Amino acid sequence: MSYSEEEYLMLSGIQHFMFCRRQWALIHIEQQWDENYRTIDGKIMHNKVHDNSFRETRKGVVTVRALPVSSAALGISGECDAVEFHKSEAGVWIPRLEGKYTAVPVEYKRGKPKEDLSDTMQLLLQALCLEEMLSASVPFGYLYYGETRHRVKIEFTDALRKTAQEMTEEMHDLFRRQHTPKAKRTKACNACSLKHICLPALPKKKTVQSYLRTMLDSEG
Repeated sequence: MSYSEEEYLMLSGIQHFMFCRRQWALIHIEQQWDENYRTIDGKIMHNKVHDNSFRETRKGVVTVRALPVSSAALGISGECDAVEFHKSEAGVWIPRLEGKYTAVPVEYKRGKPKEDLSDTMQLLLQALCLEEMLSASVPFGYLYYGETRHRVKIEFTDALRKTAQEMTEEMHDLFRRQHTPKAKRTKACNACSLKHICLPALPKKKTVQSYLRTMLDSEG
């Protein structure tokens, strides 16, 4: 299957999706958003990294930032925080670079390694986009955490790749149906920037937008 550009979803949305399907739908389908300390702090860190004019060459490694990537097969697009191109005869030709290179995506996170796979999935989706764009294998990447100031190497296994495929297909299914899943309260809700918008008591078949519209009409 191949998606048109009009059908592309935000690659970074996989973070919201794996944290909570409802949160993802509120942001990406209903266009609801709110900020908290975690989202603001993370945004500041990414603003420092996302300088698309940056290019550094050191010991056979060319590093570029804010590299746009996309995949027609997965129907996603976004930006890599950084991609390191390592000079290697086993690599591929890269425009405007001399010789052959292998690509290694690097994603920057404000905190520390998570227990779930949300960071790993975001990095993997970047790698899958790079594989499609470069017609090359991207077997691993790195997650850099600001709290620990340490890189974690992530190997892109077949199992992880299968999960990524399933997650993107589910995202597209929900988006196509414009469906916002019902709220299921968990302890993770306390850290959610949308906890004042989510409205866990919302009737099953109503969206947040229709609920708010009803409340405003009743006040009028």
